[in-house]
Amino acid sequence: MTTVSPARLARRSGPVWHGAPAHRQVSVLIGRSLRTYVADRRLLVLNLCQPVVLLLLFSQVFGAIANPELLPPGTAYVDYLLPALLVTTVMGPATNSGVGLVRDMTGGFLTRLRSMPVDPCWILLARSVSDVARVVAQLIVLVIAGVVLFGFVPAGGPLGMLAALAVAVLVAWTLTWIFLALGSWLRDVEMMQSIGVISVFPLMFASSAFVPVHAFPGWLQVVAMANPMSHAMRATRELALGWSTGHTLPAVATCVGFLALGMFCAVRGFRRPIVG
Repeated sequence: MTTVSPARLARRSGPVWHGAPAHRQVSVLIGRSLRTYVADRRLLVLNLCQPVVLLLLFSQVFGAIANPELLPPGTAYVDYLLPALLVTTVMGPATNSGVGLVRDMTGGFLTRLRSMPVDPCWILLARSVSDVARVVAQLIVLVIAGVVLFGFVPAGGPLGMLAALAVAVLVAWTLTWIFLALGSWLRDVEMMQSIGVISVFPLMFASSAFVPVHAFPGWLQVVAMANPMSHAMRATRELALGWSTGHTLPAVATCVGFLALGMFCAVRGFRRPIVG
């Protein structure tokens, strides 16, 4: 029997492909996700209009019954509400990120990717970036509608408004990675949807989103002050409305800490075998 030398075998088989560069892998996966998002124009329009509808409902319902004495002097209710909606708007899409990841894992798409030289970290990074890009589009539409249709006046100026949007985007990215981590470990669509409902409503309503915390009953004030979303909403209000910025740095630091934890847990959970 003739023995083939390793050098001759290497010449026959050709160079080994180790995959595309990391930036190429991420850009391709982001493009795939965004093309899927914009392909259905009906869904695109509904997603972009959703925060505007919430602004309309909450500003009219809660604005009609809100006590002006509870708000900071000279602050209209829509000015108080809209910076908080920047934060509440990102909660729903973040939960959908975890659900979408589980569907890709159980539907076979990620199984095919794992047969290729694609780093799991880039798969998760691409999903998080594409999902946050959708949120950015919603936030921009929300701010434009608030200014044009509802008379929102950001006293902090354009720079303050941009800084408030940046904080909201950071919150979106943090929550996205947290739900990606949950999805990578739980791997059950129904459970992820239940967790999303159970977590979003307390985070939204047990906070300073719609009325100041001091208007709550005593026990609910404790809950609202412990709610990290309340601090994020306070930060967006400080930046957008030109208030003192004592809550911005703690809110950003908290987001960065949870973001790092979510990334670590998501990558660890995602590296586990999909089947078995």
